[in-house]
Amino acid sequence: MKPNKAVVVFSGGQDSTTCLFWARQRFDEIEVVTFDYGQRHKLEVEVSAKIAADLGVKQHVLDMSLLGQLAPNALTRSDIAIEQTEGELPTTFVDGRNLLFLSFAAIVAKQIDARHVVSGVCQTDFSGYPDCRDVFVKSLNVTLNLAMDYDFVLETPLMWLNKAQTWQLADDLGAFEYVREHTLTCYEGVVANGCGECPACLLRARGLREYEQAKREEGRI
Repeated sequence: MKPNKAVVVFSGGQDSTTCLFWARQRFDEIEVVTFDYGQRHKLEVEVSAKIAADLGVKQHVLDMSLLGQLAPNALTRSDIAIEQTEGELPTTFVDGRNLLFLSFAAIVAKQIDARHVVSGVCQTDFSGYPDCRDVFVKSLNVTLNLAMDYDFVLETPLMWLNKAQTWQLADDLGAFEYVREHTLTCYEGVVANGCGECPACLLRARGLREYEQAKREEGRI
């Protein structure tokens, strides 16, 4: 085991890219794992590959297309609208996604002797997704250690940050402009500022406005 080596679960979005920059400042060796699960826009895989190349990290792309067959949802099916009904999970929730992603990332980590698995899951701005909760990550960490007899550490640097604070973290890491211009968060597949209408874009834009307003009030803009 290399205790200062990490695998980052990486989609090329705002959160995972911020986590990648965070990991680069903390670990000697980093590789990323990206999941091709039949998402609406293959551009997500392309964007993640471009960012990994820009930052000089090795990328593993795993075929997880079975997810779309098991759990039809708005992220894998164009005939399912992106929407949220009060009191229900959004149609963008994919049953078991983070359970599988973190488990497969841990398998990759063990093969390359990495101890740390970094994920951008967040309980503060998580749309009610149950597999973004801190209690889930902690329980899975125990399970993975028992299942593979390996001392994994699941790292979640964004767990208690809202989107404005995530922008601040990117800025503190010297990655603000890169994250703003090169990441893909939009459910409609539009890089950078996105479509401006889907839930992911609205959350990202609101956080950016709040962070820039805070910077103005502090006289940093």
